Amino acid sequence: MVDEKNHLWVLGAVWALLYLLGNNLLTVTEPVECNYAETAREMLQYSDYFSPRILGDYWFDKPILYYWELAASFAVFGLNNFAARFPSALMVAAAMALLYFWGKRLYGSRVALVAALLFATSLETWYVGHAIITDMTLLVTVSLTLIMFYRGYTERKNSFFYYAFVAAAFAVLDKGPIGLCLPGLIILIFLGWQKDWRVLLAKEIFLGFILFLAVAGIWYVPMFMLHGRDFVDVFLGVHNVMRATVSEHPSDNVWYYYIGIFLAGFFPWSLVAIPAAIQKWRKGWRLKLTVETKFLLVWAVTVFLVFQCFATKYVTYTFPYMFPVVLLMARFFCHTGKKFFYGAAVMSLVYVSVLFLVAVPRMENHSSYQMALAAKSYLDKGVEVYCFQRSGSVISFSYYTGAYTFDLVEKQELMEERKLDWSVTDIVPKKDILSVNHNKPLLIISTEQGIKKLQERWPGKWHKLADGYRQQLYYHESEEREI
Repeated sequence: MVDEKNHLWVLGAVWALLYLLGNNLLTVTEPVECNYAETAREMLQYSDYFSPRILGDYWFDKPILYYWELAASFAVFGLNNFAARFPSALMVAAAMALLYFWGKRLYGSRVALVAALLFATSLETWYVGHAIITDMTLLVTVSLTLIMFYRGYTERKNSFFYYAFVAAAFAVLDKGPIGLCLPGLIILIFLGWQKDWRVLLAKEIFLGFILFLAVAGIWYVPMFMLHGRDFVDVFLGVHNVMRATVSEHPSDNVWYYYIGIFLAGFFPWSLVAIPAAIQKWRKGWRLKLTVETKFLLVWAVTVFLVFQCFATKYVTYTFPYMFPVVLLMARFFCHTGKKFFYGAAVMSLVYVSVLFLVAVPRMENHSSYQMALAAKSYLDKGVEVYCFQRSGSVISFSYYTGAYTFDLVEKQELMEERKLDWSVTDIVPKKDILSVNHNKPLLIISTEQGIKKLQERWPGKWHKLADGYRQQLYYHESEEREI
């Protein structure tokens, strides 16, 4: 009991140092984080907690759970950088606690402590734990689903299956159908390896599935009733089915992508654990296939292979394999004695240094924060802001200012029918350039080349106010007066 208290104090200190310190300095970046932050801001603005919006339009990219987390954080801490990053940080704490207590049940407190520290000090966890994305919540909910199933299966307590289905429902509310399909596939493969299908006949499985539908239905049913076919086509068709079958980033669709992510994601520990495992294997060592080892192997390998088969590849897709991998690694690092704990301490200091010296300035360069600051005095006086031939996202500009932007385009482009392809991710609304009164003061977000083209159409005085992510903010003076 004393060891457990000491371990929790250590883990709590590591969490606070690595996942709370400095979050207030990390600006919301383009092009991904800003979408979540702005949607949660508008959720509070419109007092609409079911239909996500962005720039005033309905936005069916992700389910509701993570937006609820962000909106709650904004309501408690205010609209600031710390609040935007707090939900992911809080999920790191939940993941560390879950990993520790389950690891202790499987292998004892020392292995559990090492596993939790491996998790907290791995590069991918450090990245995801600071990012404004859904993946840390998905890790916790999917892991809880599988842990509850495993406990029900191994302890012959079928009531745990209910908890597994509820956790899966929250995973589906966070990320979509993958929240059920991924742990479901892992469980089926594991049961096949065990040759023990009869567990699926338990009444708790059937009732648990009904419970899953009831919990997940609190958002999916109202959304279908409110938005109908549009919700189904965009949310399920584009952001789920097409993501698995059509690559959003074709240059990343290579066979070795997730091998690189694995090695980098577990840095620095993969540099030690993998060579050591290869060396032991050459000497005749073989992993003992106990029930828990089988379950961990199926969990890790299935996650890897499933997303390897997906057409669209992202850095964070394979993140749900963190729990089984660190638990398998932890047994090796337990034999290294104090060297591991010294290494974890050094890595903690390295991460803190990287956050302040590298992450803070780089993230500001990948944000519209400076443009938002430069625009504030103009926006307060009613100056409208538009985009013209921009080369990147501008959603963080709206997040920091509360002002919506429009892409200025030719009239024929407005007449084009929307396609159900990756173009739906371009969420800035369009406006006919001829409808804009350019004889009054305007703010324009564009590139240098874009502004040169606009100057040919709108002569007058132009001033560059600030740089943003891959573009700049310009001010076009009124011909009658200057603001």
